[in-house]
Amino acid sequence: MEIKTASYRAGKLLVKLLFGCVARVRVLRRENANRAGGFLLATNHISHFDPFLISLAVRRKIDWMTMAEFFRSPLLGFLLRGIDAFPAERDRADLKTIRTAIERLKAGRVVGLFPEGGIRDGTRSLLEGAPLRPGASTLAQIAGVPVLPCVILGSDRLYSKRHWLPLRRTPIWIAFGNPISPFPELQKSHTRARIESELAVAFKNLYAELREKFRLTADDLPHPPRERMNCRASASLAAHPNGNRSGFPTIARNHRMHRAMATTFDSLICGSLNLLHTRHRLNSDKSGREMARYVTECERLTPQEYYAAPHQPDLATTLVNGHATIAWNSPIRTHFAANNIAHAEFFQCAQGIRAPTVLLLHALMSTSRDGHRRCAERFNQLGWNACFLHLPYHFSRVPRGYWNGELAITADLIRNAEGLRQGVIEARQLMATLRERGCEEFGVLGTSYGGWIGALLAMVERDFRFVALMAPIVNVEHAIWKSPAARFMRRELRRANIDPSLVARHFHLSSPLHTQPLCDPACVLFVTGEFDSIAPAGEIEAIQQKWRGSELLRVQQGHFGHRMMPETIARLKQRGDL
Repeated sequence: MEIKTASYRAGKLLVKLLFGCVARVRVLRRENANRAGGFLLATNHISHFDPFLISLAVRRKIDWMTMAEFFRSPLLGFLLRGIDAFPAERDRADLKTIRTAIERLKAGRVVGLFPEGGIRDGTRSLLEGAPLRPGASTLAQIAGVPVLPCVILGSDRLYSKRHWLPLRRTPIWIAFGNPISPFPELQKSHTRARIESELAVAFKNLYAELREKFRLTADDLPHPPRERMNCRASASLAAHPNGNRSGFPTIARNHRMHRAMATTFDSLICGSLNLLHTRHRLNSDKSGREMARYVTECERLTPQEYYAAPHQPDLATTLVNGHATIAWNSPIRTHFAANNIAHAEFFQCAQGIRAPTVLLLHALMSTSRDGHRRCAERFNQLGWNACFLHLPYHFSRVPRGYWNGELAITADLIRNAEGLRQGVIEARQLMATLRERGCEEFGVLGTSYGGWIGALLAMVERDFRFVALMAPIVNVEHAIWKSPAARFMRRELRRANIDPSLVARHFHLSSPLHTQPLCDPACVLFVTGEFDSIAPAGEIEAIQQKWRGSELLRVQQGHFGHRMMPETIARLKQRGDL
């Protein structure tokens, strides 16, 4: 709980720094939101920036009910849970979500939600009299806590790129109403109806109060996000009514919102990673000598020697019909006993063990296996077996006292390299075992850290029908010395006098950009996020050009997002790989 509170405060500081230069927030009755005890904060929703701006206006920590889609991105889901946000399905009532919200409210915490169920404006908005969803009244009635209404205006203008210009300070208006009691003296049905009625009136009154007090114009009131993004294009079309209309909406519609959201999420996650890295400081006296000794030992090795996979005779016997959980001793021994046991989950399709098998390689600090299990089911339907590997220091391999994946990437470059080595060797052992059982073709679907391991695997294995690498880390030089996610790591490496030239002596084993694949490059599909700041599109383009014959797919998202996976699978189908 202390770690999550610290993460929330750190995230809030980052958000304050980010929005402090571009927004000026004016708040009415802030004291209502800082009242003691548990309560439900119900607010209108006009932009993706609303929860960040409202959290800045409230001194107390808010546990936001967040769209379940955001949790499908492994690292973003991890960070959201790290600040006590929890998923909510928009199209159905989720009992787990309801229980979580009630438990937290009864524990005296603040739970925030958007009773409209999504971004709304005009007649679809509760501000204009649209009906409320019953969720807020139900939660308040069951938990026995008040509902605090909140109205935010002006945040939708941040979808326009020009409102992010330095020192422009776009005004944002927030008003908190008076708490609405749960009416314990009434029957349940009457209680919920009374709460909904008073909440609807409160929203209308707060909306009117903000418009009157700050003399808001029509432009200050909520507009559709696309209209905000297209404002410049619309102005140009109005000035040139006979001009060519074809490019304006497309450019404005796609790039502005996605770039703003991607920049925000990537910045928050990079800040959180740097904060987490502070738990892992280097011993400045020994680290440099140990790194030099390790690099000297590895320098003479080829990738085939470095990633040599010893035969594992007992592994084949653990592959049984259906869904098998496989565990075996890792050939790479570390200081953490939990990490020394390799682990994989095997999902067998109807065609049997001889069907082609896809290796699912998850991202760094991936928080849930559910998404990969759903992905495995899709591959099973397409006639593929699927194998989900628990990469080093993740899931079943997390040492006690550490977060999932925390030890995989730190300032300890030797441990980082040995973790990558473990992941590649264990994947090769699985492939060798499946070959013994009659499987002859393989695929790789890797994301970020998993994409890094997938690229290294392509350096030492041939039998791939496809290798799909989504936002992979391909240039170790950039990842260490330029990435915004590695600022603390760089400080520690410089303090330990570890020079970039020393690290570069290991690139032939760990940096895909500095090597060539053993498999046919034509089977490799690189997927890059156009707004990615961690694995920049330029680095992915560079390796795609170096691995001649490979393909590059561009997706409008940052390093973290939901578009990449479905677009990647769709492209694999188009290519005939699936």
